[in-house]
Amino acid sequence: MTSDPSNLQIAAAFDELADLYELDGAIVHRVLAYRGAAKAAREATVSIAALTRQGTVTSLPGIGKTLEEKIVALLDTGEIPAAVKLRAKYPAGLLEMTRLPGLGPKRARRLFDELGIESLAMLRAAAEQQKLRDVKGFGAKFEQSVLSSIDAGIGERPAQRVLLHRALTAGEQIVAALRAHPAAERVELAGSARRQADSVKDLDIIATASDPGALVRALADLELIESASAPNENAARGRTHTGLPVDLRVVAPENFGNLLQHFTGSAAHNVALREAAVRRGLHVSEYGILDDATGETLRCATEEEVYERLGLTYPEPELREDRGELAPGFVAPRLVTVEDLRGDLHMHTTASDGRNTIEEMARAALAHGYEYIAITDHSATHGFGDHVTPDELMRQIERVADVNERLGGAIRVLAGTETNILPSGAPDYDDELLAQLDWVIASVHTSFGMPAEEMTKRMVAAIEHPWIDAIGHPTGRKISSRQPYALDVDAVIDAAARSGTMLEINSAPDRRDLNDVHARAAVEGGVTLLIDSDAHGAERLEHVRWGVATARRAWVEPAHVANTRPWPQFAALRKRARK
Repeated sequence: MTSDPSNLQIAAAFDELADLYELDGAIVHRVLAYRGAAKAAREATVSIAALTRQGTVTSLPGIGKTLEEKIVALLDTGEIPAAVKLRAKYPAGLLEMTRLPGLGPKRARRLFDELGIESLAMLRAAAEQQKLRDVKGFGAKFEQSVLSSIDAGIGERPAQRVLLHRALTAGEQIVAALRAHPAAERVELAGSARRQADSVKDLDIIATASDPGALVRALADLELIESASAPNENAARGRTHTGLPVDLRVVAPENFGNLLQHFTGSAAHNVALREAAVRRGLHVSEYGILDDATGETLRCATEEEVYERLGLTYPEPELREDRGELAPGFVAPRLVTVEDLRGDLHMHTTASDGRNTIEEMARAALAHGYEYIAITDHSATHGFGDHVTPDELMRQIERVADVNERLGGAIRVLAGTETNILPSGAPDYDDELLAQLDWVIASVHTSFGMPAEEMTKRMVAAIEHPWIDAIGHPTGRKISSRQPYALDVDAVIDAAARSGTMLEINSAPDRRDLNDVHARAAVEGGVTLLIDSDAHGAERLEHVRWGVATARRAWVEPAHVANTRPWPQFAALRKRARK
């Protein structure tokens, strides 16, 4: 190799090795070790190759001496010997097959062993000929899924967008580093990251500087930047160690507002803005606002000046999606903030799949300034990991009472559950037990693939249940890996408004569910929302940042969110308080 591999190349090498070992039937711990190493490499913000050459790569979580040896071999020879050996045993097309949803290395190996399928082309042919349903564990639905996935190009190309929380981790660090440069005056993040979108494809940074050339050259020298193209006088392009493109533009101070507005608004927002300007005899661009009547160009140092000159109310960045923020009569909402939240009603402890005890979660929440929290460990039929049996839930109620006594009223801890919604729509604890709790949030954790009509009936039945206070992550989506359930969201919103059941914006950064469109529809439909962390560790209480970001994109104000209320007001919203 002519140069050291990037973090993404190292991650890809470990991902491939994990897939090859899984194809080969290796013990699960070995496979997981390589998957963990791939994740560590992919998310590292500094060069893995440089750390390896310095002898400090084992300081990264998930990378020990054995994995260090593999990286050294990759740096020295361009290959990992174990991967070379395993590649000789299995066709390259078999690895492409493993990337399809619902397949994976073990199931791909079964198709290889039983039907001799070793490529996406052979898999497509077998699905079209209805041969896959003859293999135990596969069926007609899987055949259709295979054809849909291949038609969509899945298995042939990697995802190109990065979840917001990962993108902002890099973006905020780059902005901070550039602000620290002696030539920097103003440095701001723009683009979809500033609008707090679910995911981003690149980072746009707008700056002013006393020496523009010095600032653009500084981008390439940042430890966070893996590579950068040759800069010009006012712009530079780079790429982070996680593969995220970064564009830096330095502009004169009097044009800063024009450029920041141009690179923050979505394409739809900016098109609508230009059309509104034309109706006033104006033309808007990143360079300024041209007045047709006078031929003069107004340059704006702030975004507020841009919107004011166009006769428009200033919209917060999260609103700039052309969803009414440029309409006549638009009144800017007072968007909810993290500081508005007074409680968190969805979190897990060591009783199920969390990493901290009840008291540790309570003390962490107290440090966040919360007045109340609910402990909502997973219920008996949760399909994954540890869960809480009915007898254990009774003991959990006692443990919560003990913690409340020890904390002396500093924070109110509610005994709750995240009960699984069974296919019938019933919770998986009986009503007698649910009645003894302070709080019940219900979520779908099993039988995801129900048809839309059945899934909607299931959710509506749960919403109408007398002991279920809220519905958690209502559509079940995972932004980068799982589509929402087939579900009539309008019917869910109607049922929630009718029954007084809260709907959650789950703040897990790969969920953000309800999404912004559905959350806005819920508010307009008269539903009260929750913004919860779904924290599985004390450090993840901070995830509410991403739920709040979604709420802001949905035009949500504090009054629309139940857990912005002080405890007496929140307590009265629970169904059990209305009995």
